[in-house]
Order: sequence, then C-alpha cells, then structure tokens
Amino acid sequence: MTREYNFYVYIMANVTGTTYIGVTSNLIRRVYEHKSDLIEGFTKKHQCHKLVYFEHYEHTDYAIKREKEIKKWRREKKENLISKMNILWKDLYDDLLN
Repeated sequence: MTREYNFYVYIMANVTGTTYIGVTSNLIRRVYEHKSDLIEGFTKKHQCHKLVYFEHYEHTDYAIKREKEIKKWRREKKENLISKMNILWKDLYDDLLN
C-alpha cells in the first residue's frame, strides 16, 4: 500500500532576489518558521522571508527529486519559474492562510 501525503517544494526570496529552495510536508508551518527566523541557516542569514513559489506533490520521493532538480538550475531559470507563477514575486504566504 502506497501512502500519500501533501509535500511541497517551495522557494523563499529576499528583497534582493536571493532564493532558497526547500521541501516540506507542512508548508504553512515551514514558511512561518522562515519568516520568524526560528531556524538557523541560509534563510535567516539572508532574510529570505517571502514565499514566492511552491509546487504540491502527493509523494515525498517526487518532491525531493524536484527540489534537487531546481537547486541545480542557474539563477535565470529559477527566476523564470517563479515569474511564470508569480510575475510580481509577491509573498504568497497570506494566500495560504485564507
């Protein structure tokens, strides 16, 4: 029996366009942690507090594979991916809460 859940590949950004790519099973909680600087690391150091992109997966393997794929991309390709979903790079976090 295959277990299915909700998994997300997401991209956080700061005001200068620096991005962080991650994977999580709880997008709202994880973005809140980034926004609140609750976890030491890249997003806290670079102030990546805006959720600018995410994708949903039902299986963890697919989400992890996609995260690794996107992380290998050049900056321009990542920016194009974000802009296709979110042309203004607005923070999508509030939309998740509504």
